[in-house]
Amino acid sequence: MTVKNLLVLAAALSMSGAAFAQDKTEPATPATPAAKQPEVKKDEKAAKNIVETAMGTGMHTTLCGLLKEAGLVEALSDSKEKFTVFAPTDDAFKKVDAKALASLKADKKALTKVLTFHVIKGAAVMAKDVVTMKESVATIEGSKFNIVVKDGKVSIGNSKGMANVIKTDVVCSNGVIHVIDGVMMAEDAKKEVKKEETKKGS
Repeated sequence: MTVKNLLVLAAALSMSGAAFAQDKTEPATPATPAAKQPEVKKDEKAAKNIVETAMGTGMHTTLCGLLKEAGLVEALSDSKEKFTVFAPTDDAFKKVDAKALASLKADKKALTKVLTFHVIKGAAVMAKDVVTMKESVATIEGSKFNIVVKDGKVSIGNSKGMANVIKTDVVCSNGVIHVIDGVMMAEDAKKEVKKEETKKGS
């Protein structure tokens, strides 16, 4: 074989090797699995209960104090129950005669009667349902109060006086609060207070 032929053969072999190198495909490197992202959890912070929520509003200091005096804080904090509370503001309690309020504070039974007249147990009754009711379901106190809807405003109470609902649907972990601008009294509230005062005086 001549030198010329050797050079041609060498060139051919060189081109063939280059082509083979270009066609050779490296096995694909398996993709590195993406790091598992932490599962996004929903907000685990539970809503506050009835009492905690009322304490945080800044306008139910008197109510919360009276609930404590009446021994109702634990009951209204029960996570296994549902309550609807019509909560009088601090200004609402200022409308109550000072002597009458003092009498209530001194009489746990009478105070409990007044406070529980503002509470419905067993359900969280939202505003849209309240306005469809002519009379509320029984309160924890045992009696009922009237519900009046006029010109888009809701008032609750009885012959002793009505209170206006000024804020609705304050949702809590164990129910709902509707804020009212007055303190309601059950029909026989005064009788109860007088009865207790008579016992103390005898």
